Amino acid sequence: MSELELVFPDGAIKTFAAGTKPLDVAESISKSLAKKSVSAKLNGEYVGMHDVIPASGQFQLITTSDDEALDLLRHSASHLLAQALKRIPKFSNIHFGVGPFIENGFYYDTDNGAGNQVSVEDFAEIEAMMHKIVKEDLPIVSREITREEALSMFKDDPYKVELINDLPAEEKITIAVQGDHIELDKGGLVPSTSWIKHFKLVSVAGAYWRGDSSNHMMQRIYGTAFWKAVDVEAELQRRQEAKERDHRNIGRDLDLFFTSQEVGSGLPVWLPNGATIRRQVERYIVDKELSNDYLHVYTPILSNLNLYKTSGHWEHYREDMFPPMDMGDGEFLELRPMNCPSHIMIYKHKPRSYRELPMRIAELGMMHRYEKSGALTGLSRVREMTLNDGHTFVEPEKLEEEFKSILKMMMEVYEDFNITDYRFRLSYRDPKNTAKYFDDDEMWEKSQKQLKTAMDDLGLDYFEAEGEAAFYGPKLDVQTKTALGGEETLSTIQLDFLLPERFDLSYIGEDGKDNHRPVMLHRGIVGTMERFTAYLIEMYKGAFPTWLSPLQVQIIPVNLGAHGDYARRIQQQLQVAGLRANVETKDAKMGYLIREAQTKKVPYTLVLGDNEVADETVTVRQYGSEKTETISIAAFEKLILADVARYSRETAVE
Repeated sequence: MSELELVFPDGAIKTFAAGTKPLDVAESISKSLAKKSVSAKLNGEYVGMHDVIPASGQFQLITTSDDEALDLLRHSASHLLAQALKRIPKFSNIHFGVGPFIENGFYYDTDNGAGNQVSVEDFAEIEAMMHKIVKEDLPIVSREITREEALSMFKDDPYKVELINDLPAEEKITIAVQGDHIELDKGGLVPSTSWIKHFKLVSVAGAYWRGDSSNHMMQRIYGTAFWKAVDVEAELQRRQEAKERDHRNIGRDLDLFFTSQEVGSGLPVWLPNGATIRRQVERYIVDKELSNDYLHVYTPILSNLNLYKTSGHWEHYREDMFPPMDMGDGEFLELRPMNCPSHIMIYKHKPRSYRELPMRIAELGMMHRYEKSGALTGLSRVREMTLNDGHTFVEPEKLEEEFKSILKMMMEVYEDFNITDYRFRLSYRDPKNTAKYFDDDEMWEKSQKQLKTAMDDLGLDYFEAEGEAAFYGPKLDVQTKTALGGEETLSTIQLDFLLPERFDLSYIGEDGKDNHRPVMLHRGIVGTMERFTAYLIEMYKGAFPTWLSPLQVQIIPVNLGAHGDYARRIQQQLQVAGLRANVETKDAKMGYLIREAQTKKVPYTLVLGDNEVADETVTVRQYGSEKTETISIAAFEKLILADVARYSRETAVE
């Protein structure tokens, strides 16, 4: 081949000599383009700036202004980390797993065997070596090698050998070379180490090789990288804020909950403070549902396995369910992974008429999921959870109306909790995945269209996601950002034409016939108590609004002997009014006790001394404020009750 014919994104076609590299192409266009070109793509596959363009085809230069360029920088930073580790004597025999870019950074899985494990204390030394390699400006070049060459090249690293052996026989193997360091890599790297100027190592954690808990535990070193130093600093500040908001840390500091191996992984224990928050949420949502004509029920956390075989959960969800329990008499009981079959049986308990529809059933239903140990996280990912679950059985022609009604209630709940940072996702099936989704094209097309029409009618913004639906129908998911930067589903409304068919549900219509089929709507307004509480902890940063706070009033007598009786009388009066108040009995300086109340983020602190006792007043200090105000007991009670009634919003509920 003597010439290359490259087709650019704008449709322009240019001819270049064989042996041309992307850097040559960029320089032929302009010097400034060459300076900001990170990599190139030929027919969708990466070609490094110093690599020979292997053939003619669709060609694209990737510059620092392209979104994917940042991913390439972070991918390259993981290689830089590996090279630096190899150059440090105590880590010279370290082995490497995989080192990809991730959202906001990168990581590399490492194993130093019996040698020194990498710790945060080593980061300064490792970063210094990384900066040294950056200054060396080592070109990064890719080339194709044979399987035999690869196995020989990486023979001392068992993880790389395993990756090579797992590659299909027909797949080509490529490596990336930067100076004395070689990586098994498919491409997508910056031109040289000098491009990786701004980075920071941030943490180290354990990670099972290839995500399998039966495999060896490796060390995962996390880092972040950006084109500009100011962006690195901003990311570090964001991570610090996330750490301060992490519900696991706040949960420990405020005595909300704990988990332990003695109790069992993924089985949180709610301490009195956390139980109080949960109880307030439960009371709120039950009252909300009752006011919206829901029928609250209790159903068993164990059910006959056949129930889940009929529903399809056993077929589609088995890997997330606990093993069945053999009762020895032919019956198998299953810890329920979902509440919907239980509510279906309530509907099916007796004949139903169209006059009863929509029939809304709700429950704070406990469920169990067979989560892997590595996925468990505080309250947000657990093995036992209580879902604010609800199911509506509705006439097909009234489906959209009921959907809008549920969504309206959901938005009211968000307003009361002051939840504003969320977005709507319409979750559809993947039509190619016939194993996961029920095979009925007409049903899916109809239900997805109805979901989309309802959202359009309401004028709400949303994005669409294929492959995120439940196996029995599409759904609306409310997606929120967690403090750790991830995204989780807070609430959901699911359309379901399938389960009424599987359970042969019917109702008597206006025509007197009992062969009419209802449609089901599954919905969780606040999701599980565990995940929702975790979300609230992080959203409020532990400073809960007064109506949710475990302790609403901390009463501090200046002298327990002289002012204690008055403090206890105020406590009793507040408790009779339904408020949560405590009298401080520790023998400590007043300044310390006030600071401690602030540290515990108690909404109101009352200080009582001689003047307050004599005048029947209290000196009030609100959380986060340095100001105090002395008012009557009655005035304070009116103040705090109004705060609770309006859910601590700035304006009262009309």
